[in-house]
Amino acid sequence: MSAVLTPVRAATVSRIATATLTVATRGTGFVEITAEARRFVEAAGGGDGVLLLFVRHTSASLVIQENADPDVRTDLVTALDRLAPANAGWVHDAEGPDDMPAHVKTMLTGVSLAVPVVGGVPALGTWQGIYLAEHRARPHRREVVLQFLGAAA
Repeated sequence: MSAVLTPVRAATVSRIATATLTVATRGTGFVEITAEARRFVEAAGGGDGVLLLFVRHTSASLVIQENADPDVRTDLVTALDRLAPANAGWVHDAEGPDDMPAHVKTMLTGVSLAVPVVGGVPALGTWQGIYLAEHRARPHRREVVLQFLGAAA
């Protein structure tokens, strides 16, 4: 096995920028927020650094997934439903039968992401997108805190 390391780029953190993105969901599924994340980094004047994303909810999560074939997102919803089905006999159901499964799905997928930013652009792979995953059946308004830490462009 061989590995090749590119030349190292170094930057001093001179900029910290923060904003909140409100995302309207239509119920269970994935909402792509890649374009909004890129616009945030640009508006923040970011150069090299890191983009941090944090969703302020316990029944929605953030993921990086394929953004080319929508069937992937459909299959991911199916997989999560198999891992945490609504009819599993949950004790906690304060907000309905999809409440506890939504908490489990959030625990499995996570509420935060860290994405490298190189030259003012999130360093995502060719087929990668940033998504808010809604785990509840009905529509919600979700808040995602975006933060750029790094050098100015």
